[in-house]
This record gives sequence, C-alpha cells and structure tokens, in this order.
Amino acid sequence: MTIDFATFLTVAPHVLDSKLPVLVRGRHGVGKSEVVYMIAAERNLPVVERRASQMTEGDLLGLPDTADTAINGRKCTTWNAPDWLVTACEEPVLLFLDEVDRATQEVRQGLFELTDSRKINGWKLHPETLIVAAVNGGEHGAQYQVGEMDPAELDRWTVFDVEPSDEDWLKWANEKVDGMLWDFINHNRQHLEHKGDFEPNKVYPSRRSWKRFNDTAVATGVFGEEGSRDLLFNLATAFVGFEAAVSLRDFVEKYEWQVTIEDILNDGDLSKCEKWGINDHAAMIEKFEASQVFNDTLTLDQIGNLANYFVTLPSEVAMKLWTVLGDTDNIENVVALHKAEDKSGRRVSDHLVEILGGTQ
Repeated sequence: MTIDFATFLTVAPHVLDSKLPVLVRGRHGVGKSEVVYMIAAERNLPVVERRASQMTEGDLLGLPDTADTAINGRKCTTWNAPDWLVTACEEPVLLFLDEVDRATQEVRQGLFELTDSRKINGWKLHPETLIVAAVNGGEHGAQYQVGEMDPAELDRWTVFDVEPSDEDWLKWANEKVDGMLWDFINHNRQHLEHKGDFEPNKVYPSRRSWKRFNDTAVATGVFGEEGSRDLLFNLATAFVGFEAAVSLRDFVEKYEWQVTIEDILNDGDLSKCEKWGINDHAAMIEKFEASQVFNDTLTLDQIGNLANYFVTLPSEVAMKLWTVLGDTDNIENVVALHKAEDKSGRRVSDHLVEILGGTQ
C-alpha cells in the first residue's frame, strides 16, 4: 500500500521518536529527499547525507589502525571512524542514507549493525540521532537497476511506500516555481510525472525535473513577456521531454487568457471568466485551495471581489469554494463572505440559500 506525503509526515515522526530507522521507497524525482529535509527542519536537526551507492566498506566502517593500541603488550586493531559517523555519534543529526538499494552488497550488509544496534564497530550513535534511508525499489523496482532487498534486510527498516499526490506537489510548489508553470501543471497534471513504463534513453518529466527546469527558466528570463519561446521550448525538451514541452509551449502562447488569483481577489477582473465552463471554474477553485490564500484575513475589497465571483459560479463549484473557505482556521473570511453583497446588491447568503434549496 502506498501513502501520500501528507500521511507519511503524519506517521513517520512517531517511528522516528522511537529511534527506529525509516526507509522511504518510491519512484525517482517525487521528492523523497525533500521530505526528509523537511522532517529534519521541523526538528532543528542538521542533515548528514551520504549516498550509499557511492560508499565503499571503508566509507561505512572506517579504516583499521594499530598505531597506538595494545592489549597485554600486543598490538591490536582499532577502527578510525569516517567523518560522517563521528558527527552522528557526537551530536544529534538526521543521518540520511540515499540510494541504499544501489549500494554494494558489502555496504548494505554493513548497515545491518547500524539499523539493529545504532552502532558500527563500537561507535554508537548519539541518542537523538535519527536514521532515514531512501530507495527507488518497491513496486517500481523492476524499472530501475537496483539490488533487491531481501526479507532480512527489509526487516531492519520501517518501510514506507510513498506515492505523492498531485496536490502534494502543487502545495509544495506554490511559492517555489513560477506562477505560469504552476498554472500549467495544475491544468495539465498528466505531465507532472511519467507513471508508465520507461523507454530506454527517453527523457520523461518528473517533479524534480520540473523544479530544475523552473529554476533554469527563471534565471534565463524565458517566462517573462519578452522571453524567447524557442528557448523555453528547447529548455523544456531537455528537462522534461518532447511531449510535455509541446504542451507547455502551447499553454504559454495562450497564457495571457489565463486567470490568476490576483485577477479575481485584488483586481475584481472577471472578464476572462465569462466564457468559462464548469471545469475551468473547478480548476480555479483548486488554485485557491493550493495557494492557501484564505488562511489570511481578506480585505473588504477582496471579500467584495470574491462575492462577485462566487455568485457567478455553478452551484457545485460554488459549494466547493465555500468548503475550501470553511476548511481553513480563519472563520473571519467565512463570516465576511456570508454577509457580503455582489456589485448588484445580491447577498451571498441569499445565493447560498438558493443553491441549498435546489433553485440554482
């Protein structure tokens, strides 16, 4: 069974509180590393990250030393711990082991002691150090060149199979990507990531590749009005593949007709909504929800503009907007909109009564 990131962030902390190791499994580029860093940030823990795929036995266990060690006059071997292990033993950190299923068999077996006893070669982890690993295996393992994790190995981890929802990414990306790209993904979710089988050597979109494309596009200015559409298309093709790039190019060419949250709340401009169908309005409500704009108290002008929009909505979409508004902790917006009138003097409360009474 897979879970989304919201569920993972609810359940995994209880496991980590018990100082048990957590293994996150999922497809590439879905944000496994990002969510691990989120957990660390919430606990004010520095992250010590090591890619197990690049580790040798010496990187994990340390190197032997006989220089100054003797028992009953006989020299014996001790182990000089690697730097990451010393840090994880001397101070509380989140120890993040990425790509464990791409590590050599020797390294993976060396991790048994760490996951079982929280120590390696006599070096014991700090009592507050946490262990989290990430792999691309699980139900998607056949698509990756990774080693299978046998039952004895998996038994040493608390395994979470993650399949983040579209909403997970949209909420995360709301303030991290350009608004035009956010709108594109919101309207074209099939391009957020590829979930089928992969053809060799073909570029596919992923949540990670969209973020990398966004950062490059913002830096080069191709999202702006003066930006080169050819450059945008070529960049997108390189990051997310041809099919997604074509859809993005077509979307950008028509973007001047897209409606933003600011158009409705701040400007009260509904001219672009006049020919909208129910799906267009539903996508707009999803945009409101993902932006979390209703967590803040709206101004009187914004409430008035929202009222003007609310009374134009099909009944089921209007009720969805009302639900989104009510699901926040800010009851002031609900009360204000309920009392508000649109520009013709029609009360929102009367409109709600009509919807609930089935006259709309």
